[in-house]
Amino acid sequence: MAATHNLGNNEPGSFFSNKSAKIFVAGHCGLVGSAIVRKLQQLGFTNLVLRTHAELDLTCQSDVDTFFATEKPQFVILAAAKVGGIHANNTYPADFIAINLQIQTNVIDSSYRHGVTKLLFLGSSCIYPKFAPQPIPEDALLTGPLEPTNEWYAVAKIAGIKMCQAYRIQHHWNAISAMPTNLYGPHDNFHPENSHVLPALMRRFHEAKMQGAKEVVVWGTGSPLREFLHVDDLADAVVFLMDRYNGLQHVNVGSGMEVSIKELAELVKEVVGFEGALVWDTSKPDGTPRKLMDSSKLAGLGWTPKISLKDGLVHTYQWYLENVQQ
Repeated sequence: MAATHNLGNNEPGSFFSNKSAKIFVAGHCGLVGSAIVRKLQQLGFTNLVLRTHAELDLTCQSDVDTFFATEKPQFVILAAAKVGGIHANNTYPADFIAINLQIQTNVIDSSYRHGVTKLLFLGSSCIYPKFAPQPIPEDALLTGPLEPTNEWYAVAKIAGIKMCQAYRIQHHWNAISAMPTNLYGPHDNFHPENSHVLPALMRRFHEAKMQGAKEVVVWGTGSPLREFLHVDDLADAVVFLMDRYNGLQHVNVGSGMEVSIKELAELVKEVVGFEGALVWDTSKPDGTPRKLMDSSKLAGLGWTPKISLKDGLVHTYQWYLENVQQ
């Protein structure tokens, strides 16, 4: 039996009113989830429900349903996902669409059925068309073809947004969605092949520095423009939206600042302290030529980011040195 819901139950400001409310952060070991947990703990929330993949397989519907029936969290932040860069998306397309669809469907449906007051679903800026208008507004969704190198992941994330909207429309249930831009920070994936561009660059420069290499080869031309947001800023935005936003439309979360991959590589090189040369392998794909999100909707609600790219990179490299490098 599905619970009875009322969208008015979560008035702006009510999320902060009970610091002992039970909050399930799905995916708390990852880049995004760990940052959200840090933020909630800093704010004094005392009743966080956390499960590792070994403790709860979110792709298993019966396990997820049992978990919700037992724990009965009041709030859910869905940060669990299978993620990766261009190489991983091209190599494992079935995994990217199936696993993400399973996680989302299980968590969103069980949250609704077991009386969760409010859920926030985290997507990705890759949901937008490859040649979307720049900066990309929320209403650019489903207006053109996706970037082929990550369309499997994107289709799953679009389904998550639409599922939240459908449950809101049909069941009057408070499910919202946030779409972050490219993220970086502590607990990122620094795998040499399956990581995103920024951590991959950081690892490559660090290893080259340690080995005394004369050059580092980087994929593409360096010309694509990208926007980066420190994951601690995203966590701050997520908590803000849980407290202040109850709308149907998803909300973009970005820094509003663009940097070319070439400029990014030079900045990471500087932060790491690699003194060799940069070589661009132009036979490799660039991906989307430009991807800047229009975050004016979020700014209009009263939230803006605080961490500069340079400061964020210094912070991330320090974490890498302390936690990842061998």
